[in-house]
Amino acid sequence: MKKYNVEKPEAEWKEKLSEEQFRVLRQKGTEAPHSGKYNLHFAENGDYHCAACDAKLFESNSKFESGCGWPSFDEAIEGSVEYIQDRTFGMLRTEILCANCGSHLGHVFDDGPTNTGQRYCVNSASIEFEQ
Repeated sequence: MKKYNVEKPEAEWKEKLSEEQFRVLRQKGTEAPHSGKYNLHFAENGDYHCAACDAKLFESNSKFESGCGWPSFDEAIEGSVEYIQDRTFGMLRTEILCANCGSHLGHVFDDGPTNTGQRYCVNSASIEFEQ
């Protein structure tokens, strides 16, 4: 099993995180589309950090409106995200985890509209914005 820089017993994560954050970050849940606080968040310059361990994941200039209902980014900060093949629900997808603590962030797809061709589809519950 992979070792992460930040590791805690699940009971500690459950105490630290909200119920929704725990469900998404630690149990690989997905929030309802168009419900997250960062879905349409474009106003400020800053960074999006992991809500579990505070590792910097995405810069605000990589965020775009994809219409999918979740915050979307065209690139992650180098080394901040781990990529795992996900075959759940009869689909083949690439799950993204925080490389610092192993928490579930969402998935990345090869259908982004920018020159990277990537769409990091991220749950709002898994991130926090910092200016």
